[in-house]
Amino acid sequence: MAVSSFSFSSATLSRRVSHRFNVNNVNLPLKPSCSTCSGPTIIASSKDVSIDEERNCKRRSLLLGVGASSLLPTKLLLAQEKPPNYAEFVDLEDGYSYYYPSDWIGFDFRGHDSAFKDRYLQLQNVRLSFIPTNKTDINEMGSIEKVVAYLVRHVYSTPTQVPDVFDMQERTTDGKNYYTFEYTLTSPNFSRAAFATIAVGNGRYYTLIVGANERRWRRVRNQLKVVADSFKL
Repeated sequence: MAVSSFSFSSATLSRRVSHRFNVNNVNLPLKPSCSTCSGPTIIASSKDVSIDEERNCKRRSLLLGVGASSLLPTKLLLAQEKPPNYAEFVDLEDGYSYYYPSDWIGFDFRGHDSAFKDRYLQLQNVRLSFIPTNKTDINEMGSIEKVVAYLVRHVYSTPTQVPDVFDMQERTTDGKNYYTFEYTLTSPNFSRAAFATIAVGNGRYYTLIVGANERRWRRVRNQLKVVADSFKL
């Protein structure tokens, strides 16, 4: 089942989800926040996953830092001031941009169009992929509750992982709508925390994920949230 098969459901912008909901007859109760994250937690069961939406994404040439910025109109780049210690990745051909820590380096991540990682902590990274879609807005895929519940249960997690969602936010930037959510994937011997931002535009469904080992999450959470919130079409 592809994410794009979700039916249209209007969304309330710029809010945090703080209520109980039910998806596909599976109750997803809230629990108290974890010590490292603000907002409620949604417990979702793990099932077999399909990684089809991560496939067939051809990596493009990287446009890094100032070199990338020089290709765009100044008024466009200054619409949102870049924070200190971040560089900007701009892909004109595929129609997206985002910030990443300026000391990170680019690398090839299978099935993704672009990716950057910490020089020393490789699990601390950001990557972006996209697949074609006939949708024109992320809201057409469903409410943020339904979309996020589907993704963490069927796409991001494996049968041996327990996914928890701690926060979900919607925003509108330059007329485009985005879903951003924070989640963890816990295995018997390993746990990873991440933010994901998803959006639809340019005939594509985009997914940006930025994360780290959960043991480091308290230290780097705010830094990585900047990356998730900077993603734009």
